[in-house]
Amino acid sequence: MKAIFISDAHLRKSEDERYKKLMIFLDAVKEGNVLSRVIPENHASPKAFIDDLYIAGDLFDFWFCKKDKINPEFIPAIQKLVELQKSGIRIHLCEGNHDFFMGEYFRDIPGMNVFEETADANLDALKVLVAHGDTADYSNTRYLLFRKFLRSRFFYNLQRFIPASVLWALAGFSSTASKEMTSENGDVLAKKMTPFALNKFQEGYDAVVLGHSHFPGINYHTIAGRQKVFITLGDWMSHYSFLYYEDNHFFLRHYRS
Repeated sequence: MKAIFISDAHLRKSEDERYKKLMIFLDAVKEGNVLSRVIPENHASPKAFIDDLYIAGDLFDFWFCKKDKINPEFIPAIQKLVELQKSGIRIHLCEGNHDFFMGEYFRDIPGMNVFEETADANLDALKVLVAHGDTADYSNTRYLLFRKFLRSRFFYNLQRFIPASVLWALAGFSSTASKEMTSENGDVLAKKMTPFALNKFQEGYDAVVLGHSHFPGINYHTIAGRQKVFITLGDWMSHYSFLYYEDNHFFLRHYRS
């Protein structure tokens, strides 16, 4: 079994460099041109067609979109995901702190898997938890309250009646506010997420995969004699990192188009 995990692309405009680079990467995923673990990175690799693509939140820099009024800048990315799905790749989307209320669109139209909080991934013999990770730092109470309001039924109903142009402007403001409330250094934030991962290991998970910190890293832990792995995915803003899974092994890579 093969899978790829990415997070934190924060797509805004289709002409942005990171947007273009992600589209190139997803084309390579569709064509099977990702590294197989059995071939060194400096050698030509065979085709490696994946089974699943997990996007662990903040694919978009904001998403308060209504089902019938999607920000035009997001259409190319959505179409690319639909292409991947039609090619046979299962698409799994975890909502982030910049993109939520996504299920109304993605579940009903493309039919992809959308998870508001966490996703359970069974990869061969491994039980894996995938999430954005913005709630893993329990100490940031100010952000958690702000997040609770934005995801409330009140705000959900309110945003459905706001004109699209106003809604997109409000979404941009929300994106900025969210960044300010969670703007700690990436490795510091990743360390704050570690207790969350350790708790999940005690619950029986073999791996925890989180986004949000924008810091790519793999840390191994031994729990009750079994090796567990905690992975933070990095981002598609500066690291262009992705996690590649094959046959019970995880590999953190950096994409170079």
